[in-house]
Parts: sequence; C-alpha cells; structure tokens
Amino acid sequence: MARGSSGIVAGLTAAALAAVGFLAYQASANAPDSVAAPKPKVSSSAPAARHDKPKEEKPPAALPAGSGIGKRVVYALEDRQVWLVDASGKVTRTFEVMPSALSPRPGTYQVGAPRQGPPTRGSDGVMIEHVVRFAMVDGASVGFSAAVDGSMESPDPSLKTGGVRMSRADGDAVWEFATVRTKVVVVP
Repeated sequence: MARGSSGIVAGLTAAALAAVGFLAYQASANAPDSVAAPKPKVSSSAPAARHDKPKEEKPPAALPAGSGIGKRVVYALEDRQVWLVDASGKVTRTFEVMPSALSPRPGTYQVGAPRQGPPTRGSDGVMIEHVVRFAMVDGASVGFSAAVDGSMESPDPSLKTGGVRMSRADGDAVWEFATVRTKVVVVP
C-alpha cells in the first residue's frame, strides 16, 4: 500500500506544480508593464542583441519650406508627417501618420464639409473618429482620421481607402484645429 500511495502523492504533487506554474505564467503574461518583472540587462562585456536596443526616436522633420503661409495643415507624403501651423506661421503640433492607400497630389486643398466626429466605419472596415476630409482621389475621399482602437495599420493596397491615420490624441488635435475651409497643403 505504501508503494501505491507514494505514486498517488507524487502524481498529485506533479499536478499541483503544473497548475501553479500555469497560473504563474498567466499572471505574468497579463500583468501590466508597471508591475511586471524587470527585464534582464545586457552586460557591457557582451554585445547587445538587435532587439535589446531602444528604438531610435528621430526628431520631427522641420516644417517644409514653401508650404504656404497662414493657418494650415501641412502633410508631407514621404515623411509621413503632419504639422499644424497657426495664423502667425508657428507650428503648434507635429506628428507622424500612416498614409492612406490613395494619396492626393501635392498641392493646396481645403477641409470640406461634412466633418464626422462620432465613430463611424471607415472604408477599410475599421471604426474611426474625427474624420476631416480634404481631397478626392479616384472617386474616394481622402482625409485625416483616428482609429477608435488607436491602431495605425498600413492600409490594404487593394482597397481604395483614403484614411490618413493618426493617434487618437493627434486626431483630437486635428479635429479642433482643421475646421471647414482650413487649408491643407500636401507636399511630396
């Protein structure tokens, strides 16, 4: 009997350890970064692995020369950057965006009506808010918007979408700044 009971005890112990290990893994996987265990640092004697390096943050590009005067939104296609410029010519905010599948030609446009503030479904199926339209390309509206879930995914090139995506905070800023008839200057 001793031999049989020790097998049962060993089995129960193994099951208990497996359950504790599983629960510990679940807890660590769901813990917010603020309470998660710190990641080990790479010693100075060992070369750092590529994924251990912090992402280099580049300073925002300067406002493109020749982007106009007065109050305007400047959108640089190649830099994927937007600047909000007040009436005195001062940049009040700049941020990166994810370009749409359809891009307008460089030139000066104007924010049109109607603008849409409440969440709606974009042409790519993503729920978006603060839609500020300013151009038409191949029959599709092009405008700034923010995904409700905060994502900034690359657009599906097979879809005719015109949503230039930005963070929700930047979307709020564009919504407040770019009222109907505000100039939008698109540069290469």
